[in-house]
Amino acid sequence: MSSPHASPRSGAVLPARRPLPPGLLFALPFLVLFALFMLWPLAQGLWMSLTDTSLSAHGPDFVGLDNFTEAFRDAEMWRALGHTVWFTVLSTVPLVAVALGMALLVHTGLPGQWVWRLAFFAPYLLPVGVVSLLWIWLYQPDLGLLNHLLHLFGLGPVAWLSDESVAMWAIVLTTLWWTVGFNFLLYLAALQAVPDHLYEAAALDGAGAWRRLWSITLPQLGRITAVVTVLQVLASLKVFDQVYLLTKGGPDGSTRPVVEYVYDVGFTGYRLGYASAISYVFFALVLLASAAQYAALRRREK
Repeated sequence: MSSPHASPRSGAVLPARRPLPPGLLFALPFLVLFALFMLWPLAQGLWMSLTDTSLSAHGPDFVGLDNFTEAFRDAEMWRALGHTVWFTVLSTVPLVAVALGMALLVHTGLPGQWVWRLAFFAPYLLPVGVVSLLWIWLYQPDLGLLNHLLHLFGLGPVAWLSDESVAMWAIVLTTLWWTVGFNFLLYLAALQAVPDHLYEAAALDGAGAWRRLWSITLPQLGRITAVVTVLQVLASLKVFDQVYLLTKGGPDGSTRPVVEYVYDVGFTGYRLGYASAISYVFFALVLLASAAQYAALRRREK
């Protein structure tokens, strides 16, 4: 009987075919979708950034790095990038600190914990359109609840969404109410993972509530705080929806983030090639910020 791996004509032995690893078979559907909806658009966008692709013209021409050169000289792009960084600075600190405070309150054993958890997390489940419409009514100069509360304290009305000095703060307040629930949930899960024997040992040594908070709870939350901060910075850098719906980047472009500027250039100015170049400049800056945060976390762990 001939070998199962022998050639019927020459008798040469053929190498046995190795089956695909089971892990690769399980990951194959994801890899296909990842390549189709992530890698291909990235490559297509990079190619588009090297052309003068426009919605109002036929057949894009290759322009090389001209779009990137124009982007680095574009004052409006840097202004929009500055708004993005400023929003990130204003929103990250309260979104981390308030989430930690909310988690500590719930973890201490407040009565009706499920009500508090639902109340803190429920806004995060709302779509951005509903959130923006709700806060537009709250910010109304004449009929809004916030100005009504100011009037009760004898203060004048505030043009929340039309005053350049206030509009960004209004967007931060809306974002805080809307998204703090996600960070709250992460902190609550981390608090429940702190070993009880640490608190028991501290109580035996006579440590009070504040001493246990500063010496046990906060150090134990160091890693999750770093994770929450990184996630929040990346989320804030990508801000677009609530800004566009609340102020459309106004007044006078004072709240327009870089993502909205990309949208305006690409779909209002019809310059898809230049918009792609701006998006890749912003992508590179986000990568640098992420790398810096990662390096800082690595040094902290050492």
